[in-house]
Amino acid sequence: MTETQKQVILVAVDESDHSFHALKWVLDNFFAPTEDHNFKLIIVHAVVSPAPYLGLVQIGKGSSESLKAVEENLKRSAASTIQKAKEICSSKSIDDVSTEVSQGDPRNVLCEAVDKHRASILVLGSHGYGAVKRAVLGSVSDYCAHHCRCNVIIIKNPKPQR
Repeated sequence: MTETQKQVILVAVDESDHSFHALKWVLDNFFAPTEDHNFKLIIVHAVVSPAPYLGLVQIGKGSSESLKAVEENLKRSAASTIQKAKEICSSKSIDDVSTEVSQGDPRNVLCEAVDKHRASILVLGSHGYGAVKRAVLGSVSDYCAHHCRCNVIIIKNPKPQR
């Protein structure tokens, strides 16, 4: 199957173990190491805009330096997240992986990435929030399941053994 014929799987990653568990699940279930893969893997990371942090930065002297520090911290965190995702792929002998970092609300970033790459599947890790936390914080996976124009797979972490 040629590159242009391969279906695209997008995997959303953030700093959480939940997202890395979802990435490992995709690699184990869609990318057998001994065969030609029928999918193109793209890892997407959404960097939240520094705007919510502006309230933490006092207006006046030093505010631009503080904002730059927040932006640099977000960039370092994104680079670290992408590097960890690449290492996980490499540990499973998957080196043909594309990565993308976009700034914005993760819900919008992921839906836009699905459209941009014409993805067949979007895979996200579940944080396991209950109904109240989901209502207050919002659920990226719930939003994507209702708004993305592709199949959405939400991977839950395994329950701990008793």
